[in-house]
Amino acid sequence: MIRVGIGGWTFEPWRDNFYPAGLPQKRELEYAASKLTSIEINGTYYGSQKPESFRKWAEETPDGFVFALKGPRFATNRRVLAEAGESISRFFASGVTELGAKLGPINWQFMATKKFHADDFAGFLELLPKAVDGVKIRHAVEVRHESFQTPEFIALARRHGVAVVVADSDKHPQLADPTADFIYARLQNASEDEKNGYPDSALSTWRERAESWADGATPSDLPLLADTAPSAGKRDVFIYMINGFKPKAPFAAMTLIEKIGSR
Repeated sequence: MIRVGIGGWTFEPWRDNFYPAGLPQKRELEYAASKLTSIEINGTYYGSQKPESFRKWAEETPDGFVFALKGPRFATNRRVLAEAGESISRFFASGVTELGAKLGPINWQFMATKKFHADDFAGFLELLPKAVDGVKIRHAVEVRHESFQTPEFIALARRHGVAVVVADSDKHPQLADPTADFIYARLQNASEDEKNGYPDSALSTWRERAESWADGATPSDLPLLADTAPSAGKRDVFIYMINGFKPKAPFAAMTLIEKIGSR
């Protein structure tokens, strides 16, 4: 499957813009989920949520909708990553599996100052559970320091079956090597000057990349750090319109969904 969405659903500039005028705030998730196919929840990065919140979100969204979750900063913003076990366990004990089939990947985001140290990072990846409460858990890591631009990091992520987030950003390096059975991309260059945030040609390019990834291939226009990974068969693809000019994010996502069509 290819799922496309935005970060969160509570954002004042989307009211009377993306959201219809007068729509009650309590129905914003329901409306967003009717126009998009996924949402990345950012609140889990800053603090714990309650099981009933996850259940409520699942109930308010249609079948086939998927939530990605940001892993807690308490696990990633630390000097020794191998000591993050308690924070990781507490996160999964908060009720994330209440999302059921709507639970998508977990994005573990690291500060831009966090450098790559192989043993340190391997210690973190070894703490990530493959399943919780009988539910398969898929993990992605969003690294933003240039020291991660090495084949050694790509090999480490592949060994653990963890996806490396593909960033479309002017601020952070782009790591596009497939390392898992799914792809996680965050597009962060939306422009206020573009009607849909991104030029139509750029969204067409991302459609082509998404379809290539979904078919188990590797887009030929993205540079790789390591040898091309063997075909993974079909892959799930998750693409989120994040930041840039955020008021345009839903429109960029909806346009890309339209381009992808019923696939």
